[in-house]
Amino acid sequence: MFLILVYDVNEKRVNKVLKTCRKYLYWVQNSVLEGEISEAKFEKLKMELNKIIDKEEDSIIFYILRTTKYSERETMGIKKGGEDTIF
Repeated sequence: MFLILVYDVNEKRVNKVLKTCRKYLYWVQNSVLEGEISEAKFEKLKMELNKIIDKEEDSIIFYILRTTKYSERETMGIKKGGEDTIF
């Protein structure tokens, strides 16, 4: 599946959230990551993030696309992230 992850977390937890997400997805721009991920890795990612975030203060949104066949991405301006190596 293809996943787009968007997060808004307290600055105390931003680095931990980003580091965790980059193990599974590509960083696109501030607070946005995307990439192909298996169901098992997606569940593992959610479990790891659940241990980091404060559910009363933070927010993470997952956009799950079963296929990218009908999707397209267009960038305007500078390219901030990309398909660099996942850590």
